[in-house]
Amino acid sequence: MILATAHDPGPRGRFGPFGGQYVAETLMPALAELEAAWRVARVDEGFGAEVERLLVDYVGRPSRLYHAARFGAEVGATVLLKREDLNHTGAHKINNCVGQALLARRMGKRRLIAETGAGQHGVATATVAALFGMPCDVYMGAEDVARQSLNVFRMKLLGARVIAVASGTRTLKDAMNEALRDWVTNVGDTFYVIGSVAGPHPYPWMVRELQAVIGIEARAQCLAQLGRLPDALVACVGGGSNAAGLFAGFVDDAAVKMIGVEAAGEGVASGRHAATLGAGRIGVLHGSKSYVLTHADDARVGQIAEAHSISAGLDYPGVGPEHAHWRDVGRARYVSRTDAEALAALQQLARTEGILCALETAHAIAAVAEVAAEVGPDGVIVVNLSGRGDKDMITVAQRLGVSL
Repeated sequence: MILATAHDPGPRGRFGPFGGQYVAETLMPALAELEAAWRVARVDEGFGAEVERLLVDYVGRPSRLYHAARFGAEVGATVLLKREDLNHTGAHKINNCVGQALLARRMGKRRLIAETGAGQHGVATATVAALFGMPCDVYMGAEDVARQSLNVFRMKLLGARVIAVASGTRTLKDAMNEALRDWVTNVGDTFYVIGSVAGPHPYPWMVRELQAVIGIEARAQCLAQLGRLPDALVACVGGGSNAAGLFAGFVDDAAVKMIGVEAAGEGVASGRHAATLGAGRIGVLHGSKSYVLTHADDARVGQIAEAHSISAGLDYPGVGPEHAHWRDVGRARYVSRTDAEALAALQQLARTEGILCALETAHAIAAVAEVAAEVGPDGVIVVNLSGRGDKDMITVAQRLGVSL
């Protein structure tokens, strides 16, 4: 398995001006230890082979690249869905967790911790912890615990302890704060499995490399199935791990457009959204410099603002630093879609293809018609279907006025 792409952020962990390590002094030795271990492991053939074996035998890779003919006919282009929802645990998150858990074991760490919003990263971390016989604590905002009760139950069945975080907005941002505090306290024996391309260096780089299997596979599958590369890629962006994984396989193919789709919530103008790249400012959050949502009023200017999305997985006021870099240099474009547009897209994909996608993914689906109009009827679009929708059915039913 390839774990060493040509896009190394360098020793300071910078993607252009973004990234870095903005953390307490007590965490610097742990980050240095992690970076040193990762730099050795990523080019170690034995480590790569172990990751690949588990991705094939346990996760079920390669995931399929499916031609969504009926959906494509409605939007006016050839649409290929990269079916990460068919992975074990039902989302792309497991790719990264397998690699980080193997690295933790290689480093002699005996305990895993994680934070989660929609619960898919928490489920994936609890899954690999069970696989390797490691105790696991998962931090989750109390608001997300309530709206993702199915995934909370799954984590507990897998043997993890789920810790509800009642501070702040009681969502992913606050869960990540608590996970970082745990890591500072227990850094000697604990490995923090971060689920997105966020956090201090080396996490954004490491997570992108472990998710790059999505894009590398999709690129090869496009060439095999169509004899050509796609015209555009579309993926949802909260922290940005599934988009970074897909984009990583094509970032050097300049003719392939890369489009990330953020959550516009109730509309960007309403102030209740999670469109960090569309309406945020440069700042520091969770140890990394990137675009963040901040308060605009004089009394709280510079402080992190609340994010909102119908999707718990996109409800985050920051974004991975490499996405910030791709945006500013013009390599990728970022648009946003509202809660209502995502809900309509989820129903359209279900009706045309018999696929119930996650609400995160539905934001990407909602942007495909706009991209199809750009590439034309002969164009090819690859959409990363990052997760399945089981976990969101209660939320969807409530929004549609259906009692279960």
